[in-house]
Amino acid sequence: MGLASVLAVVTLSLALTGRLGLYINPDSTWFAVSMAVVVLAGAVASFALPLGAESDHGHDHDDDHEHFVDHPAAIAASVVGGVAASGVVVLTLVLPPASLSAELAMSRDVGAPPLFAGSDAVTLAATGDTASFGVGDWATVFATTTNPEAFDGDPVELVGFVTPGDRGDFGLTRLVITHCVIDAQPASVPILDGGGVPDTGQWVSITGTVRSSSDGRLAIVADAVEEIPEPEDPYEF
Repeated sequence: MGLASVLAVVTLSLALTGRLGLYINPDSTWFAVSMAVVVLAGAVASFALPLGAESDHGHDHDDDHEHFVDHPAAIAASVVGGVAASGVVVLTLVLPPASLSAELAMSRDVGAPPLFAGSDAVTLAATGDTASFGVGDWATVFATTTNPEAFDGDPVELVGFVTPGDRGDFGLTRLVITHCVIDAQPASVPILDGGGVPDTGQWVSITGTVRSSSDGRLAIVADAVEEIPEPEDPYEF
């Protein structure tokens, strides 16, 4: 109960400081905060339980139950579980909140757009309504459109971090999250830039134009590439 209470307090503090979005989709903040409050309420209520009452079930324990409780495997499992849970809680206290790294994004890159990037992205892009598009949306369009010429000349303004490119001077990448960082998927679009390539992992702001090549592939020709610090919301959702 103590370990769960610590995690609940950490969750609430992250929510109050606006850093919970580093771990979960902001749409799920209400649920995480609600569960943290429930845990803390349960912790407070547990102090009302008389000492020793947790072992008094109103009936005699049979021999099989006593044998199970004293079994070495059960004891070992309890110890291992306690140590693992304590380790997780200690890490949440000593490690500062941080976003997932560019190295992790590259290790998860399988060359495909995010699985849950949005099935309507291509249809919406075809109408020219792309002002709110992020890297994930454009990655879906680039990978799945059957009419690349329709997007030739579209202006873009995007923010992401630099990864090595296979079809351009470099890739502009963001991690796309559905629920939490466990399901984070990288999305990347190729950038063509006549200037120097920023360091891998460097966050940049890109202003440019979508161009279609002779082989029907789309890329962004950058007009301006500006190095920036990591944004407060490093993920796309």
